Amino acid sequence: MRQENIHYLDKFHEKTGVFADRAAGGVRLAELLDNADLEQPLVLAIPAGGVPVAVALATRLRAPLDVAVVSKITLPWDSEAGYGAVAFDGSYRLNQALVQQAGLSEEQVEAGILATCNKVERRLLLFRRQTPLPQLAGRDVIVVDDGLASGFTLQVAVAALRRAGADRLQLAVPTGHTSAVQRLAAEVEALYCVNLRSGWSYSVAAAYRSWYEVTEVEAGQLLKQYCRPLG
Repeated sequence: MRQENIHYLDKFHEKTGVFADRAAGGVRLAELLDNADLEQPLVLAIPAGGVPVAVALATRLRAPLDVAVVSKITLPWDSEAGYGAVAFDGSYRLNQALVQQAGLSEEQVEAGILATCNKVERRLLLFRRQTPLPQLAGRDVIVVDDGLASGFTLQVAVAALRRAGADRLQLAVPTGHTSAVQRLAAEVEALYCVNLRSGWSYSVAAAYRSWYEVTEVEAGQLLKQYCRPLG
């Protein structure tokens, strides 16, 4: 891995089942960031799966925690596969190649965008009470998710956070596909990924020995339990 702003652990390279769960992934991320020179760090979780990771990371960093609500636009027949994403500021981006490959009609795409916009609005109300984001400029903003597969959702998140004023963005994920990591690293100041893997069969879930879909209720409870004030 040649890019100087990519940080990972050699001992976990190309391995699966390296984390007990998402919280353990967050702890490993904190170890990776131990030597980072961070100024006024702010941890932003991508809900819902990124929240357990972010809580563990923010706890170790003793940093304030908030959320950046971004959600993928999923195929009508597969809730795991996304062909775009919607961000907290209402912006969205489509993977046009995948839209064409899947044979989606204009009506299906419009319905998907609308449903995802409604989901983002609901999560903004649930997790943030629609309050403004904290000050982003002049500090290290660490965006956390549970993994990086295609990287499309985090790419949309990065663009929205740049528009919101973030000038020092870091991405932190326990696991990521090598090609997506390289692509996203070009758009941020630093990218931290404990477990780098390659290959067509890559999946985020394979990095975890315990994997399940994090509900909005669980994510909300974790955020409430984390009592350091937002900064």
